Amino acid sequence: MKKFITIIVGVVLVLVAGGIWWWTQKPVSQKLPIKISVPSWPQTETIGYSAEGRKIKAYTFGAGEKIIAFVGGIHGGYEWNSVMLAYEFIDYFTDQPQKIPDGLSVKIIPVANPDGLAKIVGTSSKFALTDVKKTTKIGEGRFNANEVDLNRNFSCRWQPKSTWRGQEVSAGTSAFSEPEARAIKNFVLENQIKAVIFWHSQSNAVYASECGKGVLPETREIMNIYAKAAGYPAIETFDAYPVTGDAESWLASINIPALTVELATHETIEWEKNLSGVRALLDYYSN
Repeated sequence: MKKFITIIVGVVLVLVAGGIWWWTQKPVSQKLPIKISVPSWPQTETIGYSAEGRKIKAYTFGAGEKIIAFVGGIHGGYEWNSVMLAYEFIDYFTDQPQKIPDGLSVKIIPVANPDGLAKIVGTSSKFALTDVKKTTKIGEGRFNANEVDLNRNFSCRWQPKSTWRGQEVSAGTSAFSEPEARAIKNFVLENQIKAVIFWHSQSNAVYASECGKGVLPETREIMNIYAKAAGYPAIETFDAYPVTGDAESWLASINIPALTVELATHETIEWEKNLSGVRALLDYYSN
């Protein structure tokens, strides 16, 4: 019996050794391919639709658990340069996805108000400076198709009428009455966003956010980090006129740090400054 088992074991070893030798002698082209899955960035999703049915898209870079979001164009065509800045970052991270630190994901919503943008450039997709319609009407393109100021339609201190530069504006029929505001709300809650930065123009500063309980310590910290790196003044409270129902304050009310980054003009994107600010912010959250 022992002799039989020894023979069987010997045969098995010979077969295994022969198989290994045969495999190593095969040309590489004849071996089974090993497929390696490499993510392709950005990953694009539609997070909602505007009042006129235009898509609101988010672009994702990186696969980390900490998610930082950037939003442009909540005031549509009136602040079209905030949209161009967002698309510039989409191009930047598409070309250099390695710039996203390990453990982080970056999500960019370039156009939060596509209906307002369409009033100025005729499309909610990427556009060139030559596509921007010159206008002398103050605030043209700022509101959505329902003539609601979307950055007054969130639930912190919401009221049906709010103000912008001293004039009365519609804030909708209720908090989150507008599909664009609901899209941002759902996007934030479904993705467990760590922090949100909104690009605006033209106050030339970085503002913190709060909703009646003071500025969150983390909000104050990232405000100073972005402002210092980008060379903007850091301001904790916007007090030029009363603001109700803005998105940043709503985020503060649910303990998510949010910043308002105001470009200096309505025509420039201040790329190098904001690139430095974003890099500093990503470094902060990668630690």
